[in-house]
Amino acid sequence: MAVEVGDTAPDFALRDQHGRTVRLSDLRGHGHGRGDHDDAVNVVLVFYPFAFTSVCTDEMRALRDGLPALVADDTVLLAVSNDSIHTLRVFADQEGLEFPLLSDFWPHGAASRAYGVFDEEKGCAVRGTFIMDKEGVVRWKIVNGLPDARDLEQYVQALDAL
Repeated sequence: MAVEVGDTAPDFALRDQHGRTVRLSDLRGHGHGRGDHDDAVNVVLVFYPFAFTSVCTDEMRALRDGLPALVADDTVLLAVSNDSIHTLRVFADQEGLEFPLLSDFWPHGAASRAYGVFDEEKGCAVRGTFIMDKEGVVRWKIVNGLPDARDLEQYVQALDAL
């Protein structure tokens, strides 16, 4: 079942390229695990198929280069693929990606499935982006097919609307 605008974003606990566990619920406002609403952040959650593929690499570079327009004191960027943390570490180091790259490797595609962006035939996530407010409610989303890159400017506009 796909996550829609207005839904509470499904929680997950995924490891990043450094092996640290990132829990979506830890980024939410009061009553969702953080305690202090002032510490809550908006989240740009980007699912992508695989590290080192041409479109994915170009998208991650665009996010890296556009990070100042996306990420502020109250916004974080999380990128999720079905690669292992080891692959993500090499990819992040090679491309200079300092934002968290989260591994949805095992159980394979569990987070991608929860958001309705897992392609069962290909065994990977499609290009889905979800922007959540500080309470964890999805306020904007776009889902593109595997070959179709996303437009960073759309993310910026969606965040400005929050």
